Amino acid sequence: MDLAIPDRCYVTGTDTGAGKTLASCSLLHALRARGRRAVGMKPVASGCERVEGTWRNADALALQAASDPRPDYADLNPYALPEPLAPELAARAAGIEVALPPLLEAFARLRAQADVVVVEGVGGWAAPLAGDLDQADLVRALQAPVVLVVGLRLGCLNHARLTAAAIAADGCELAGWIASEVDPDMACREENLALLAQRLPAPCLGHLPYSPDPQPAALASRLALGARA
Repeated sequence: MDLAIPDRCYVTGTDTGAGKTLASCSLLHALRARGRRAVGMKPVASGCERVEGTWRNADALALQAASDPRPDYADLNPYALPEPLAPELAARAAGIEVALPPLLEAFARLRAQADVVVVEGVGGWAAPLAGDLDQADLVRALQAPVVLVVGLRLGCLNHARLTAAAIAADGCELAGWIASEVDPDMACREENLALLAQRLPAPCLGHLPYSPDPQPAALASRLALGARA
């Protein structure tokens, strides 16, 4: 089933390691293949390395590489936190506080240069960005529909249904979901996909198979997107 992506979307996952970055990069390539200028954004990223005097995150760099036009890193990832911890703890360790205004300002700069901004969240939906800032607060401020990446592993039915319910309870729109194979040995994969399709209140946008070296550009064709401008 096709999804008409508007000028923005927010990608969340059933948990850390669900495949959000792969799905986000594949989305960017799919949008670009449909003739749209698409850029990624990773508002908050923890677990960064020092590169030429500045902190860089591998997931954010992957989003930057999948973007066209290529955005400035500082706009794509306003908060690059060194420690590989939950954002609230990583920010505390860095002596900074993640705040909403800089995120919205960076998003506005990205939106000014592209048709679509694909915003990748952190961890699962309920992982906070700061002591007084949840991901739902950012999504509501952006007025962005949510795409849920379901990591296909044992327990994914529970995690996906709880996440969908939490998104709705937070007053946000679940526009669709993407199945991401993270466990190559998962039992009853097709049966689980069928149950997810029956129980999630949004269309499945595609299925990303497991690969030890996944290529987002090649996987873009596995996503079903509409052509809304």
